Amino acid sequence: MAPRTIALVSTGGTIASRFSADRGGLFSMDGPEALLPSGKPELRVDPFCNLGSNRIDLALSLELARRIAGHLADPEVAGCVVTHGTDTMEESAFLASLVIGSEKPVAFTGAQFAADSPVPDGPGNLAAALRLAGSRKARGLGVVVVFDGSAYAAEDVTKIDAQARAGFAGPHFGPVARVGRAGIRLLARPPRPAPRPATGISPDVALLPAVMGMDGRGIDALVSAGMRGIVIEGFGCGNGTPELALAVARARERGVTCVVTTRCLRGETRPLYADGGALDLQHAGAILAGRLQGKKARILLALLLESQPGPVTARDFGHYCRDLAGDAGAQMDY
Repeated sequence: MAPRTIALVSTGGTIASRFSADRGGLFSMDGPEALLPSGKPELRVDPFCNLGSNRIDLALSLELARRIAGHLADPEVAGCVVTHGTDTMEESAFLASLVIGSEKPVAFTGAQFAADSPVPDGPGNLAAALRLAGSRKARGLGVVVVFDGSAYAAEDVTKIDAQARAGFAGPHFGPVARVGRAGIRLLARPPRPAPRPATGISPDVALLPAVMGMDGRGIDALVSAGMRGIVIEGFGCGNGTPELALAVARARERGVTCVVTTRCLRGETRPLYADGGALDLQHAGAILAGRLQGKKARILLALLLESQPGPVTARDFGHYCRDLAGDAGAQMDY
């Protein structure tokens, strides 16, 4: 008999928040029992934590991923739904996607409006996530974020609006599924990376956006502060400044891994430009992370730094970017 139980792992967030007179604002207070729908599939409720996701750090997110994997290992469990705050939902979903190898569906969801809002969106999002997690159609889809009737791949999803009901999008793949009254319609199956060992995750990885006129002092300060890795959100296809490239070279000499992403919503890093561009940053020792967003490249780097014995290389990011070893900027003119 096919498994029928869905594990519901609750972590708090807006979906569990109400106005607190004592605190003067919204506060994550509802337990998982307040989220439970009626007339839904058999649920196994796991109250993992009750925090706004602005308070979830890398170590707790990795613990959450391990908890999810434990539920999926149970033959009676068909899939897993995780209720999570929207501030860092995409990061926890991405981390889970890196370490979970199960074919069973995992659906993260939450809300933009509090539980005591006149028009709460949490119940509808949760119902859609439960429907997807219990569907055989979703097997092999990987970890997704389900919001406002759409499901987005964990590696692609990003929050695009601070408050709107449709707060998430997938800039590269778009929605991979639609969930509605008529059922589930699959739209895409993006390739999934092989699961990675997760012996730990380093907290010492910083994210630094490139800005006009940027010099190398930010990199130097992060190195002096003890960071083991630095992710730079570059201009365009991963460009910086000449001063930034020199600072990357100094960081690499001190054993700090530097990764370059693009600060653009779409597109990927490519070593096209010299004079401080991505080509110079690559020559200085930086890894170009392809289409991976900065906040997700930080999670992957933090995992790699703690979970593998050797140095982090471009091949470790190979699922998200092309093999750049043989590229020559002068040969590319697009």
